[in-house]
Amino acid sequence: MSSDLHTFLRSRRSVRHYLPQKVPEEVLLRVLETTTYAPSAHNRQPWRIVILASLEARWHLAEAISKKLAADMIADGSAPAEIQTRVERTIRRTNDAPLAILLCRDVTQVETQPDASRKEIEAEMGRQSVAAAGLQLLLASEAEGLSGTWICWPLFAQAETRQALDLPSEWEPQAMVFLGYPRDHPEPPPRKSLSEIVRYV
Repeated sequence: MSSDLHTFLRSRRSVRHYLPQKVPEEVLLRVLETTTYAPSAHNRQPWRIVILASLEARWHLAEAISKKLAADMIADGSAPAEIQTRVERTIRRTNDAPLAILLCRDVTQVETQPDASRKEIEAEMGRQSVAAAGLQLLLASEAEGLSGTWICWPLFAQAETRQALDLPSEWEPQAMVFLGYPRDHPEPPPRKSLSEIVRYV
């Protein structure tokens, strides 16, 4: 029934605390397969998915992102204690989740355009397509009893992320998704009313 689907879609939460239970490979593969059915501009399917399967890869990534974070915060004049707290949280969250998945955009998957303005629009369409795949991944995970959270840290450290994981130069890091079996299911944060966000013209 359509009402059941609406209830399911509204049940998704950003969950940050997980049970120490491994996600079976067959569950992950079903989630990934469903992810590939997301819509994309020109059907280019520009998403590239990196499963951080080893502890070594996670540590490399956590270290690279946290170093860039610390450098940015130092440049911003942040207090040392605040920097240390943020760095420790970044490392802990990257290593604690049962599954960590990096979403990238393949920058070659664009339609040819004659000028810089339209080339940037093509790039933006690719980023939107990766975001659509990310939501598809989160919803597919929910269907398997998993929960997750969307993390934008790689946007602030794209070169560092690419180098830490030895990714192809064409893979532009966009976001990370942490997944696992949820330890809790938080209440939804307040939603803006339709009158605030919808306009009929």
